[in-house]
Amino acid sequence: MNTQNFGTSDIGSASGGILTVRELLSNQHLAIPDYQRPYKWTTQHVNQLLGDVANHRNKSAYRLGTVVFHEEKGENNEGKKNIVDGQQRTITLMLIAHALIATRLDKIERTDLKKILSTLNGTQDEDSQNGKMVDLSFSNEESKRNIHTNYLEILRTVSRPEFDEDLIHFFLTRCELVTFTLTDISEAFQFFDSQNARGRDLKPHDLLKAFHLREFSKSDEPAKAETVATWENSDDEDLADLFAEYLFRIRNWSKRQSARYFGKADTSLFKGVNLDAGKHYPYMQSLLVAHHFVDKYNGHYSRKVDDANMSFPFALDQTIINGRRFFEMIAHYQQQGFHLDQKEQRLLPNQPALSERAQSIQTAINSYDGRHRTGDIYVRKLFDCLLMYYYDKFGTAEISRAIEKIFIWAYSLRLKMMVVQLASMDNHALENNLFALLRDAIRPEDFIHCPLPVLTNVNRNSKTTVIQNLFEDMKYYEPKPEQAAA
Repeated sequence: MNTQNFGTSDIGSASGGILTVRELLSNQHLAIPDYQRPYKWTTQHVNQLLGDVANHRNKSAYRLGTVVFHEEKGENNEGKKNIVDGQQRTITLMLIAHALIATRLDKIERTDLKKILSTLNGTQDEDSQNGKMVDLSFSNEESKRNIHTNYLEILRTVSRPEFDEDLIHFFLTRCELVTFTLTDISEAFQFFDSQNARGRDLKPHDLLKAFHLREFSKSDEPAKAETVATWENSDDEDLADLFAEYLFRIRNWSKRQSARYFGKADTSLFKGVNLDAGKHYPYMQSLLVAHHFVDKYNGHYSRKVDDANMSFPFALDQTIINGRRFFEMIAHYQQQGFHLDQKEQRLLPNQPALSERAQSIQTAINSYDGRHRTGDIYVRKLFDCLLMYYYDKFGTAEISRAIEKIFIWAYSLRLKMMVVQLASMDNHALENNLFALLRDAIRPEDFIHCPLPVLTNVNRNSKTTVIQNLFEDMKYYEPKPEQAAA
């Protein structure tokens, strides 16, 4: 293995290189230290990993991620390589190798592949265990449970005919991991932090950027820099906010799923289909037609005369198109500006004329006294997400009435609860799910005519008096006689 030193001013030096899956698993010094967390990967993570391997099998090599080691030097200058980062992936790779040995070793026809699996199994050379996978033991019950569940799922996958010998060979010899080895434990953790956090651990949009850059087709490569320019020029916090507070929540809530925190495990929500991969299922035909028609229209010589440009018809709940279209989609929703602070005191991009009632709502939610409290910010996110989803689907059609409906739905949470937390917002979105209703709506009326409950009891608060007055004016608050008397 070729190695080199990666010097940094804050961690000393790290020995780094590239290892294939076979080379990683055949290292007898691998160890999982006691301080590591339990093995938490689920079958979803396993299937995503196996799916990525299968989808990239025609590449000369495919990177699976990074592993950081802390090496404990022994008497013979060789010691344990404690996995500081990459434990979940490494254990999963071991499970896949064990499953291949258990189900395929006796049936393998390729001599080279049979030798690799036999070596990992320790049966290639009876006098030597060199190259055999290390035996790891686990005492944590959660780890043992997840290992057993995932191993069964892997057995099912590798036993299928499509997991052929060429794919097995690709997995073992051309799937690679970037490795870094440090001999000082404090430096190892500092290096781990600097590589994976850079001050903030949860940056799933960076992982999505890396994934979709890899998904660019060869024909789109010349336009890569221009396509990604909007992303590169964006404020990182604004980009993170767009994903976590809007795109993630809208897509999950519309699917009737919780959407509290956007983490690395949720990035699959923004991975979809590669239209150049060769497999075209019936449901992909509409995407193919739109994809190629838009490109053909924009590339026609007539555009040099009329200077017209057609945008791809993106939708918040659509199947993601990997690569170029993903970056175009994010740029499209960045330009709408829903994720930015309400500095312009507007509700919509290029805001149209609104009814008097809708204007009153806009003025109220942009100015009432309690709007900066944490709970009120959560409620405003509910309002903004649903309005963004409506605008994305129906544009400005019946927009004033939609604003009225969305206002009552979102701010009823504020009036009913004394304390609004993140869980309150999430539960409200799922219990009376207008996102799911909107997803299925064919006409604006299907959404606008949905019934909403009338409040009979509210938490009176001087900071929300304006909101309460609007509810009364719109006949969505009818206090009980004793409350009215009070």
